[in-house]
Amino acid sequence: MRTINLATAFSGIGAIEHAFKRMNIPHRIIFACDIDKFVKQSYFANYEINEENWYDDIHDINTKKYKGKVDLLVGGSPCQSFSSVGKRKGLNDERGNLIFSYINLIKQIEPEIFIFENVKGLLTHNKGETWKIVEQGFKSTGYKIYYDILNAKDYGIPQHRERLFLIGFKDKKRKFKFPEPQELKYKVKDFLIDKADEKYYLGEKGRKFVEERYNHNYKVQINADIMMCQKANQQFNWHGDFIREEGRPVEEKYFLSDAVKKYVLSSGTKNFYQKPETDLEIARPLLSTMASMHRAGVDNYYTYGDRIRKLTPRECLRLMGFDDSFKIVVSDTQMYKQAGNSIVVNVLMALLREIYKEELDEIKEN
Repeated sequence: MRTINLATAFSGIGAIEHAFKRMNIPHRIIFACDIDKFVKQSYFANYEINEENWYDDIHDINTKKYKGKVDLLVGGSPCQSFSSVGKRKGLNDERGNLIFSYINLIKQIEPEIFIFENVKGLLTHNKGETWKIVEQGFKSTGYKIYYDILNAKDYGIPQHRERLFLIGFKDKKRKFKFPEPQELKYKVKDFLIDKADEKYYLGEKGRKFVEERYNHNYKVQINADIMMCQKANQQFNWHGDFIREEGRPVEEKYFLSDAVKKYVLSSGTKNFYQKPETDLEIARPLLSTMASMHRAGVDNYYTYGDRIRKLTPRECLRLMGFDDSFKIVVSDTQMYKQAGNSIVVNVLMALLREIYKEELDEIKEN
């Protein structure tokens, strides 16, 4: 297969770049662009790009340099202006107007194909009037366009994340069909790490907050099979998806075997006939030597109940379709934000299979 010249605007942590990587499609990054300095750190740690081809602002892109040199342009402008959880200022918001900056970029560099991604609320904002203006803007590029709402859970990722995808082809004779939904074979638990760090477990205040809202189904899920739509601040406002685990991550050697546990909880021993109790608020006196501790069956024993934890940054990345080859080089705070703002890689992979279907079929035949 030929090498695809790829360019991105509002690049984030490179969902389309990671999709190409996962699919082993030959590609070259022509340019990328994002205003967030922490995003740039993640991007440069994971993809091959020269500093001269990175732009902090979409308006600074040297369009003359790249005109006619891009096979695929991908971008998803900030969505808060149209999101149901935002202020929905729409095109009156500077971020909302970045859509037209993307449209102008298309006109100036003339890629063979472009992909635009945004929240589905863009279609219904202002009773559909906003979309009429935006759609006309994309049509003014002269490209043949197709658009649809795709949900991540229909393409291999257990996350209810609906997004608008608009595909444009310079070749007006080009036929395109959005990928058919597939049966979901995985659950959130399949994406969890084996052992999470203690810092991800909620304290008493956080646990009570989550459980109260979980009982009322208020923006909180615990141990769900399909996660809610991942957001940039999900792990910092005690809303979103949480994991309930039994017990506490204490080394295995400190837990009693079934035989010893039965002995400890029996009615007593031949030397001590005290009532067996665990989880005492005031501990029994500790024996004088470590060697004799816990020998008599009447020492201090504690059980560990359920605990609730946040998803880790790695788990959030996995639930956005990023495999573990993606390097985390920023703080948890930034990584949560970057994952929540990204595009689901698996959805882009499904789109790439349709866009480059003929070329990929040739590879299979050979």
